[in-house]
Amino acid sequence: MRAPLQQIETSGELPQSADAVVIGGGIVGVFAAYYLARRGLKVALVEKGRIGAEQSSRNWGWCRQQNRDARELPMATRSLDLWDRFAMETGEDTGFRRCGLLYLSNDEAELAGWARWRDFARTAGVTTHMLDSAEASERGRATGRTWKGGVFSPTDGTADPSRAAPAVARAILKLGGSVLQNCAARGIETEGGRLSGVVTESGTIRTKTAIMAGGAWASSFCRQFGFRFPQASVRSSILSVSPGAEGLPDALHTARISATRRGDGGYTLAISGRGRVDVTPQQLRFSSQFVPMFLKRWRSLGPGGLQGVRSGHETLRRWRLDRPTPMERMRILDPAPDQWTIRLTHARALELLPDLRKTRISAAWAGYIDSTPDGVPAIGEVHSVPGFFLAAGFSGHGFGIGPGAGHLVADLVTGAEPIVDPTSYDPRRFDASSWGKVADF
Repeated sequence: MRAPLQQIETSGELPQSADAVVIGGGIVGVFAAYYLARRGLKVALVEKGRIGAEQSSRNWGWCRQQNRDARELPMATRSLDLWDRFAMETGEDTGFRRCGLLYLSNDEAELAGWARWRDFARTAGVTTHMLDSAEASERGRATGRTWKGGVFSPTDGTADPSRAAPAVARAILKLGGSVLQNCAARGIETEGGRLSGVVTESGTIRTKTAIMAGGAWASSFCRQFGFRFPQASVRSSILSVSPGAEGLPDALHTARISATRRGDGGYTLAISGRGRVDVTPQQLRFSSQFVPMFLKRWRSLGPGGLQGVRSGHETLRRWRLDRPTPMERMRILDPAPDQWTIRLTHARALELLPDLRKTRISAAWAGYIDSTPDGVPAIGEVHSVPGFFLAAGFSGHGFGIGPGAGHLVADLVTGAEPIVDPTSYDPRRFDASSWGKVADF
């Protein structure tokens, strides 16, 4: 795979039974398993490839409240606290730090939108500072430019996508949970209409509770037992540069380029929202539900190719549980990055941040960002199959809110008081129209 990732050794033997089985070893899946294990449940996490190898290691690493949609802001706030607490609870290092996030702009409309969000955030107890021209230009002095204004969110921060999910997986093992890599979940079994087991390529785990946290694979998996989950993916391409640049902000966003300092002193570079749409059968099936989102984001999206079809994560076909599935043929979604986007990103970064000329490109990669029609994740029980929970469709936000999402899953499974109001995330909302409800982010 192209994206940097810390690899870990995990459990080898499939348990015959578990109190809960988590399907998918991305950031949401590992945190769900971690919080369930902390409550004393016997947990098994199964991952078809490597822990954190798909979108959880291919993102910027931002853990933000700034500019969150109102439905996600409470979870974002709680997640920041949980990132902090996780390190203290486990001694594991996810690379999380509250370095603050800096936004700069010369667009009056954009600045006005940030000011409106600031006013809303105050009602939720979130601190964010609007910057005037002098303050923005000082904080953005590495650009050598004068800015009309900006925003600085001091309590937000970043974690390291290359090591966060593996760190949580190690914590699960310390709590006595099972973590199995290269072990694809093929489907589920039911008894009396209720979940009774998870079928994997290595055998069946008897359980009354399963959590689908499979990212871009979630919809095709749910299709196997007749649950309709509208989901579509966009291929996003980003790159990293070597250490060497000095005096740059730890995390900077502008309309043209965004930059994030990594633990090794290098930077991850990306153009916010830019992506390619690789058409798949699943996308075509759900296309009418995604029209509102496309109309809102079409300027950032371009036509893709056939990578999505070849990858198999958005197939409409049904598979047998006693034979290899598309997940075993594609252990890790590792799409080729869009080279035009990589070149444009690098050129813009060198223009905006001249000190990056001291660096070289160290890696470039792409990932599939799984989205829902309204840009808000689906977290909750699938009521047609009691005991089966969905935690997917994070629309590019899953890394930062992963701890809160995992905690909420554990709350719903165990019947505890939810860490946040789960109403906005209920998968049943897709039974009705999502027109006019696309998230602001």
